[in-house]
Amino acid sequence: MSLYIETHGDGPVPLVLLHGWAMHGGVFAPLVEALAEQCTLYVVDLPGHGRSRDCGLPLDPGVIARAIAEHVPPAAWLGWSMGGLVALAAAREPAIPTRGLGMLCATPKFVCDASWPHGSDGALVRRLATDLETDYHATLERFLALEAMGSADPRAELRHLRELVFAYGEPDLRVLQEGIALLENTDWRDMLATLCLPNAWIAGRRDRLVHPDAMRWSAARAQGDFHEIAHAGHAPFLSHVDAVVDALRPLLETVG
Repeated sequence: MSLYIETHGDGPVPLVLLHGWAMHGGVFAPLVEALAEQCTLYVVDLPGHGRSRDCGLPLDPGVIARAIAEHVPPAAWLGWSMGGLVALAAAREPAIPTRGLGMLCATPKFVCDASWPHGSDGALVRRLATDLETDYHATLERFLALEAMGSADPRAELRHLRELVFAYGEPDLRVLQEGIALLENTDWRDMLATLCLPNAWIAGRRDRLVHPDAMRWSAARAQGDFHEIAHAGHAPFLSHVDAVVDALRPLLETVG
């Protein structure tokens, strides 16, 4: 089975949307509705997720980016959370005609260390990997709670994320483990200085998974635009979709 890519809208700006760990493209419904007149949106379900659950591709950003590029025109790529690594992979691949890069609560390095104080605790990531083996559903529940934390209405956002995560069946355990390994081991900070395309970095001030300082640093390194949405957590397109659209507008106007 190939990757599932759904097309929405009829606007002049082509935009690829890439979701985060354990979710699927349906999570972007509010953003798709808000951008449908300005953009033609290519909403991807990553391998092992949603309607790409039976896709045999590994959860390798470069492999996924090249597979997507075979089915979409030259476009801007917007990645949320783990999906940002796929968007970065497209931006760093010379053969993919990426016209712009949007990073939404996403970072080139997720885990903190001595050289990266802005990352998340590596122990948290390792615990997720271990707990997936013994209590799959409880582990997803904890991660969804982390995503909702910091939102203006975390209980409502958590309920919504719970409804979404299993909408097309359970995410494949293999790719969830591959995703954890990606988050733990990927470090693409060095590529940011060589980006030669318009880029925007959109953070939620209350995000408990990707600290705004990580995105502020990344935007400066990539000579891109940085936007911080007050009162938003890790999924601002659910709680503050108008603010996300406003933050994206300069990038989309440049691409268009």
